[in-house]
Amino acid sequence: MAQSPNRTPACQLYLISPLDVGGAFPDRLARALDAGEVAAFQFRVKDIDEHAAAALAEPLQRICAEADVAFIVNDSISLAKRLGADGVHLGQGDGDIAEARDQLGRDVQIGVTCHDSRHLAIAAGEAGADYVAFGAFFPSETKSTEHRAELELLSWWQQMVELPCVAIGGITPANCAPLVTAGADFLAVSQAVWGDDEAAAVRAFLDVISAAPRDF
Repeated sequence: MAQSPNRTPACQLYLISPLDVGGAFPDRLARALDAGEVAAFQFRVKDIDEHAAAALAEPLQRICAEADVAFIVNDSISLAKRLGADGVHLGQGDGDIAEARDQLGRDVQIGVTCHDSRHLAIAAGEAGADYVAFGAFFPSETKSTEHRAELELLSWWQQMVELPCVAIGGITPANCAPLVTAGADFLAVSQAVWGDDEAAAVRAFLDVISAAPRDF
């Protein structure tokens, strides 16, 4: 998922799962990935044990592998290791980057939530993260948002730091263009895709991303 230090101007989609990934969701994921280029899919479930989470993750991981999409586990280093996932995404209270690297190896992508903080993002990069996530940029229906990030943060990061950055929080096709222009390397989206027709939503995002100018 991570880009090279000499980042290309392209912005890419990073899908985050809804909390309910049972039932027909594997078919929905396959349909979303068939609709256009997606860089990564984050498996995010809550309040179930690791065995149950692994059972839900396995068919989704296969779909991602077939589509050449990075499969990222939210929060859990142990689940990422169990699944042989492509990466893990850590919140500020979800574990240590060094521990994740030791457990998962140097080739696994490690992302870190940094809210609206330059300090947290710089620290994550220095500790060995492969990408940082900023947000929320807009009100989110997926989770409560205690922190609100501004577009200027993306512009500053793009100018100052080579590490890729992800924009997250309430992002839709209608509001994402300024994030692309400001410097987001990835748009992390959930409700805007899974709340309706997932294939149409992916296509709509990609249309906006391809048309949005980049300021650098």
